[in-house]
Amino acid sequence: MVFKEHVYSVLLVSASEKFNTAIASLIPESDYWPVTIVSNVGSARRKLLESNYDFVLINTPLPDDFGYRFAIHTIHDSTRQVLLFVKSELYDNIFAKVRDYGILTLSKPTSLQMIAQTLGLMQATSERLRGFAQKSESLEERMNEIRLINHAKWLLIEYLKMTETEAHHYIEKQAMDLRISKRDVASNIIKTYK
Repeated sequence: MVFKEHVYSVLLVSASEKFNTAIASLIPESDYWPVTIVSNVGSARRKLLESNYDFVLINTPLPDDFGYRFAIHTIHDSTRQVLLFVKSELYDNIFAKVRDYGILTLSKPTSLQMIAQTLGLMQATSERLRGFAQKSESLEERMNEIRLINHAKWLLIEYLKMTETEAHHYIEKQAMDLRISKRDVASNIIKTYK
């Protein structure tokens, strides 16, 4: 048995019971949970407000909208993966509209094997995006720490007439002596002089 580090939540937007049954056979709870099925864009929008889904699968057309605009809206500003199913005669046109957004598109009819492989690609892409997001968060935290420490240094320079080097050494020494982070020392300095 392979240990899964992440289980993916799925929102399936489809008005076709036959399609829903076929997809359900490809998304076991061991890999995908929860799986929420809705039949129209309005319901899907409400579900996205309630929960953050990893994957959104959209079987077009839908009763209240074709679905590609919803796909674009859904993927905007998120690491969410979107898979759009489109009739083969519409595939080229719809694919041209959504490809630049990173929306995966399959033409219908398609095989269950192709869908399963695409879901696997979505998992791989999701993990890669998750890694980038973690690196980005780490870099952002580091940048915030540098800004905070620099702010504290400038306060020491202004109020205690230290040089930048002296202020830097002061913060490092305080961190070592008090056994706290330089960030905490900087915060204390800012609180003292602000």
